[in-house]
Amino acid sequence: QLLLVESGGGLVQPGGSLRLSCASSGPSLGNYAVGWERQAPGKAHERISCISSTGPSASYADSVKGRFTIYRDNAKNTVYLQMNSLKPDDTGVYTCIGSFGAMDCNGATDLWGQGTQVTVSS
Repeated sequence: QLLLVESGGGLVQPGGSLRLSCASSGPSLGNYAVGWERQAPGKAHERISCISSTGPSASYADSVKGRFTIYRDNAKNTVYLQMNSLKPDDTGVYTCIGSFGAMDCNGATDLWGQGTQVTVSS
């Protein structure tokens, strides 16, 4: 179901930072593993990060490890993706997804959003 709203995308220079937000319009994201995915024209769909529904455990794709951080603010029912040291290859449409009661984001996708565009260019 399209019940998530992404925001925070935009145009940023290489080396810059953005913070993406994934807000739920109803379901409590505390009950979901929440992940961020991205896709750019000519590139495969890529899962870049996921945070567990049951703890602080998080995973990252090798392409973003050390640069991106995923975290929750349950009071705001929002999951964030802090992106630092951005590269042109990070350009794409970023979408958050939710998997109910999951430890990771490899199961069925129960929630998703429309996506937000991130463009890294000088």
